[in-house]
Amino acid sequence: MLILCLVACSAAPVETASAPTTPTDAPQPPATIYVLRRGWHTDLVLSVDELRGPVATLGPAFPGARYLIFGFGDRQYMLATHRNLGHLLLAPLPGAGILLITGLRDAPAEVYGAEHVQALSLGPAQLAALDAFLWQSLEPDGDGTVHPYMQGNYAGNVYYSSSKTYDGLYTCNTWTAEALKSGGLPVRSAGVLFAGQVWDQAQAVSRRSEAEGATPRD
Repeated sequence: MLILCLVACSAAPVETASAPTTPTDAPQPPATIYVLRRGWHTDLVLSVDELRGPVATLGPAFPGARYLIFGFGDRQYMLATHRNLGHLLLAPLPGAGILLITGLRDAPAEVYGAEHVQALSLGPAQLAALDAFLWQSLEPDGDGTVHPYMQGNYAGNVYYSSSKTYDGLYTCNTWTAEALKSGGLPVRSAGVLFAGQVWDQAQAVSRRSEAEGATPRD
């Protein structure tokens, strides 16, 4: 089951469109981010208008998109042209990670269905911390800049090398949970391997926010 989960994390390219970015230093209201669940794989979705700091420089690679999907995976598996048993067996072993970033023109719930998307609310400081985590998950070149590793399989998909190592104990879902935790949300990442572990925690955070009167905005 673990190997199947690892493969699901590694093989979840998204078919959709692309994204600009306009950084601003103006005070920001609470932001809404989204956890996207697709089978055994989870991603994070952020509005391009709410990208702050260096990560906002990714915008020009995605012209026309309103949202960016960030998904972590196993580089050797995700980039394999013809996947076979060897790739499957290597998935649990430590190896280079990769981020697949995809631009969306429409809201995540419209594209994937509301049942697969959980909205969460973040304050400005939390959003800045999450944006920093996303940037730190990318592997910069020698001059500190980040460039695409290669184009994805569909229009609007771009692969970026990751500073994170992918293995049987650090999957796409571990990364998603770690990202949410970095944003100050009450989420644990230790021991998180499966999409359901991320999804259950995201829903619990949402219920707590609703009880406290903080409802994510669209």
